[in-house]
Amino acid sequence: MKLASAWFRIPFWQRVVAGFVLGAIVGSLMGPAAETWFGPLGDLYVTLIKMIAIPLVFFAVINAISALHGQKSVAALGGRTFLWFVITAVIAVLIGLGLGTLFKPGAGGLQIAIDSAWKPRDVPSPIRVLLDVVPSNPFFALAGIGTKVNAAGETVLAAGRGSILPVIFFAALLGFAIVKLGDKVAGARKLFNELGDIMVQVTRFVLEVTPIGTFGLIAALVGGYGWSKLLPLGNFILVIYLACAIQIVVVYGALLLMHGLNPLKFFRGAAPGMQVAFATSSSFAALPIALRSITHNLGVNKDYAAFASPLGASIKMDGCGAIYPALCAVFISQYMGVPISFNQYLIIIIASVLGSFGTAGVPGTAVVMATVVLSAAGLPLEAIGYLYAIDRIVDMMRTLTNVTGQMVVPVLVAKETGLLDQQVYDAAPTNVGIEHGKA
Repeated sequence: MKLASAWFRIPFWQRVVAGFVLGAIVGSLMGPAAETWFGPLGDLYVTLIKMIAIPLVFFAVINAISALHGQKSVAALGGRTFLWFVITAVIAVLIGLGLGTLFKPGAGGLQIAIDSAWKPRDVPSPIRVLLDVVPSNPFFALAGIGTKVNAAGETVLAAGRGSILPVIFFAALLGFAIVKLGDKVAGARKLFNELGDIMVQVTRFVLEVTPIGTFGLIAALVGGYGWSKLLPLGNFILVIYLACAIQIVVVYGALLLMHGLNPLKFFRGAAPGMQVAFATSSSFAALPIALRSITHNLGVNKDYAAFASPLGASIKMDGCGAIYPALCAVFISQYMGVPISFNQYLIIIIASVLGSFGTAGVPGTAVVMATVVLSAAGLPLEAIGYLYAIDRIVDMMRTLTNVTGQMVVPVLVAKETGLLDQQVYDAAPTNVGIEHGKA
């Protein structure tokens, strides 16, 4: 018991950092063997996070819609949230284009080949993306079952290919139905609230595995990657990391200051969500801890957060959908010697911003987004294969940017609409797991 108490007294972010550092050391020492030994540990952690994400979002959205009704207009809050999604996405695209043009990561006579593991991605049409938001079978949506095209060209059901958007849609319908029926379904309303509380508690349990999961993920990543993959594209990696850092520190920090909020407090409270995003490279996997970070650590109203966080995890992709496609376009134009015209720059900006909202719910978002942008700008699509070898490395920073943006926007909107508890924000704790002395 004393050992467990001592463990819980250590701030959550410090436990995660320790797992990260130890994983990097072990991965460096063991090399490829670390991927064999510790990769399953990281995979198990990601599976646990994904296990709780759907039921957590499902019950949270139902409770949020019914609770928000009559307090604040759901449509008004959604519109304000979406507007900030667009503003920050436009800034992210401009940063990607600006740094790509300034540092020229694709110039200098690079000698790189298309990665053998790369396969072209099919880009869904905007109409198909919109239609897929409505689940033909809500139980399939809750089970994460989507569709894929098999070798025979047939569309078949596939586990793990589902999107969270149909879950949000169905949960929102149930929430509105509960509001409409009022006291007739008081028992159902109470039941959903209690189930939501249970899922929050389960989330706390699972989050305690984060330091161990981070250790496994980072050990496998560091051990599995060799310098031969990183060195030829080192400039591209550095530029995308720099672009994401500017978006996170400068852009998000400035927006927080404009709203009278201390950025250091935000980053302290958001640290757990940011750490999990970087280690897992998955906005979906980071969703439970990001949701708890902005409510428990930063004081965002729980009902609004339950609506905004899943929405952000579905369509808010500043790293994958804005910075990365813009940098890909500039890199490929420089590497292939194809100059980009002013009109193409405008097309890249528009395609990145609009496309990120339309394709964020499909697997392989970053690659799909890059495909959309390159196609719109008339650049060679096969050139994405040059960057595929380093995708896991850059995906860590892309996802960190995504999730940080998904946490910043609800904080900004909550501040604007009086849904932010300033005392909690100013205290900015960092522990989102099982707090010391509590179940």
